[in-house]
Amino acid sequence: MSEVYKQAGVDLSAGYQAVKEIKKLAARATRPEVLSAVGGFGGLFAIPLERYRRPVLVSGTDGVGTKLKLAFTLGKHDTVGIDLVAMCVNDVVAQGAEPLFFLDYIATGKLKPELVLEIIKGIADGCIEAGCALLGGETAEMPGFYQYEEYDLAGFCVGIVEQDQIITGRTITVGDVLIGLPSSGVHSNGFALARKIIADHQLDLNEIGWELLTPTRIYVKPILRLLNKFPIGGIAHITGGGFIENIPRILPPGVNAEIDLGSWPIPPIFAKLQHYGKMQLEEMFNVFNMGIGMIVTVKPELAGPVIDTLQGEGWQAYPIGTVVSGSRQVVFKEGA
Repeated sequence: MSEVYKQAGVDLSAGYQAVKEIKKLAARATRPEVLSAVGGFGGLFAIPLERYRRPVLVSGTDGVGTKLKLAFTLGKHDTVGIDLVAMCVNDVVAQGAEPLFFLDYIATGKLKPELVLEIIKGIADGCIEAGCALLGGETAEMPGFYQYEEYDLAGFCVGIVEQDQIITGRTITVGDVLIGLPSSGVHSNGFALARKIIADHQLDLNEIGWELLTPTRIYVKPILRLLNKFPIGGIAHITGGGFIENIPRILPPGVNAEIDLGSWPIPPIFAKLQHYGKMQLEEMFNVFNMGIGMIVTVKPELAGPVIDTLQGEGWQAYPIGTVVSGSRQVVFKEGA
């Protein structure tokens, strides 16, 4: 191994050791279409053309953001990989696509194989939950750029959908019902603010930090099951920008989304952040998911069957609002 390179801060032997173990983890998160093993110059994946007439590939990329700072502080690294996968696959399935494969990028100041393997384990777990293959990735050791034992994560996902089944929201009309699927907590957005609130008020990380590290929920399986059974008008992943930025992305011209406040239980963590952050409710809905991670719209007569289907598969779901006339905005209705 290169001792000169090692003296410069890059340990090639540690990287080779990590790749060897990563291959075992990636082997757990695979699909029949995978044609290559981790470690090649590129990942090979056969498009399942026999299942589609006019297949469209849907791609998404994202990171975990400053939630990683909490992982550094608390020394917990086995769930941020789930967050990474979730942020990408939830975007892809929101357009009606089945996630096929995922790639990750890990950049760190000092490559510690055991730390990387904790992260990759979470990524593999997320891929298994989403039904996609962990096709490959990159681990970059960058001394002098990242602090020792700190790292950043990015991910990339590709999915597939029949062209005439892409979910765009174009069929949404007045009277449609918005059904919310609960989040597992704060997910992976709003952490710059959450961390500031913690620092400003010296909140106990042992009390709040572990809850904030709860991994982002992956909605792929229930959404794909709904798409196979019902005509879904629109799907909104409630990610950065909360309700106010994300729901309008699926609304056609001439309508608003009217949200019935009180129609679902908001987890206590959000009330705590609102209290200490001295934030108005609308501002909370513009930053956080407020307990709803994914929203689907359906015709009124399908709302009951859709909720029953989700609950029958172990997913709680709530009718949280309706589509009304308007100008592609989110409005809130008190006292629902």
